[in-house]
Amino acid sequence: MSVQRPAAEQPTTELDARYSSALHPRPGAADVTATEWDEARRRTEAAEIFWAVTMRPGGGPHVTPVIAAWHDGVLYFSTGPGEQKARNLAHDAHCALITGGNSLTEGFDLVVEGEAEPVGDPAVLEGVIAAYEAKYGSHITSAEGTFHGIGDAMRRGDAVLFAVAPVTAYGFGRDDGVYSHTRWGF
Repeated sequence: MSVQRPAAEQPTTELDARYSSALHPRPGAADVTATEWDEARRRTEAAEIFWAVTMRPGGGPHVTPVIAAWHDGVLYFSTGPGEQKARNLAHDAHCALITGGNSLTEGFDLVVEGEAEPVGDPAVLEGVIAAYEAKYGSHITSAEGTFHGIGDAMRRGDAVLFAVAPVTAYGFGRDDGVYSHTRWGF
């Protein structure tokens, strides 16, 4: 599959001081630094909900919540083949997956930009299904789970699995009012 890259690959990392406390010092902000990709990836792996942003054929954005799993250096999400996300991605594969919190002074928001490619390789599909099941547990594996049967739906083609290899990612940290803005290029 063309979007996969070695998990050990490290992107370039830079702090954007324009949007960080580095240019607007406040107590504790003198030592603000870029967030390392390993930390951002850890947060991505732990996040439960993401917002998928796709573009409608007419140019307007479509934003919707999804669940996603990180596997072998790629972020994966799924949707029904007839859903708006899938129709948008068939027209324009560029997308963003966003996760984070809603506090002004605490937390970390992450934006991963790339192109969504449908997964057709059965071995990749099984690896991602295993990653989903490990991450979401009973939500996917138990009959009472919110997304029960999603793995079987992916295998049957009732749900399309998309792979998004990061091209660019942005991290927005907030630590008791100390802000950082990190950009990663892949």
